[in-house]
Amino acid sequence: MTDEVLTFVEGRTGRIRLNRAKALHALTHPMCTTMIAALTDWASDDAVDLVMIDHAEGRGFCAGGDIRMLADSAKIGGEEARAFFHEEYRLNHLLFCYRKPTIAFMDGITMGGGVGLSQPCSIRVVTDRTMYAMPETGIGLFTDVGGGWYLSRMPGRTGQYAGLTGARLNGAECLALSLGTHYVPGDSVEALKTAIIANPGAVDTALLSAISPVPAAPILDRRADIDRLFASERFEDILAALADDGGEWALATLKTLQSKSPQTCKVVLRLLSEGARLEDFADEMRLEFAIGAHVIARPDFVEGVRAVIVDKDNAPRWNPATAEAVSDADIDAIFAPLPSGEGWTPLPGA
Repeated sequence: MTDEVLTFVEGRTGRIRLNRAKALHALTHPMCTTMIAALTDWASDDAVDLVMIDHAEGRGFCAGGDIRMLADSAKIGGEEARAFFHEEYRLNHLLFCYRKPTIAFMDGITMGGGVGLSQPCSIRVVTDRTMYAMPETGIGLFTDVGGGWYLSRMPGRTGQYAGLTGARLNGAECLALSLGTHYVPGDSVEALKTAIIANPGAVDTALLSAISPVPAAPILDRRADIDRLFASERFEDILAALADDGGEWALATLKTLQSKSPQTCKVVLRLLSEGARLEDFADEMRLEFAIGAHVIARPDFVEGVRAVIVDKDNAPRWNPATAEAVSDADIDAIFAPLPSGEGWTPLPGA
């Protein structure tokens, strides 16, 4: 157990409070283990009616996972990284299948691992402070923690756009794209939590009392462009469509994509294509775990972390360097099943 995440029961509400403020509550292996233990206990506890997930202090809900640890592990064989992914994905799957109501407060930065924590929840509160993103293509990783499932089910091609570009979405945009279920002013969040804890059986009434008029969602103004320009399943076609369009937004988006790992952009497109066809979230986790095991063994992940997080020169040297140089065989190898006994498994009974 770890004090980097607080788990306790308040009234009839099981509370999970991320408590790693200096790291914007980025997840570690022990944090995932602690949350799994609490959720497992509460699932059979008749004194717990609802589970609430938020953060104890600081400006982020959850900025992702412990990326430096993952990169350091990748340099020496990846055993620790694979163990983290296995535990994190078990947590994601447990939340997805949880039989009691769950509510996540996406109040602040919600990236990567924070998406994996919030999206399985039955209630997802967004605010004027919400900043959602899946920025993994910028560090040579991919949209995991269920990204293949959630992004592929977003309206039109908005999931492909968000997954490839790492676009930052505000609370109104999250609501418009069904990433959030309720929009609440940030200043009203604590009062809403208090009301829910006082009577978790009346959570719907508390939410109705707290919601406010939702601002316009800027991404909707670009919806037609996104659906048109990101229509293809081939990364090269998307780059060409943006270049051919020639408009200011298209060229800015093209420049963004040209800074990302070509390999992982192709992985994301295929993952969303396959994820859209899956009917069991456990199969999504199995697929993503195999992809993760292969991706961290390739040079782009370590190089992306070096460029963006360690040296911060923001000049990654991707290998392969262009979309055309990433072959179908390369992507097939990344999507290859793991050897028997090395794949992801859900928690017993989950």
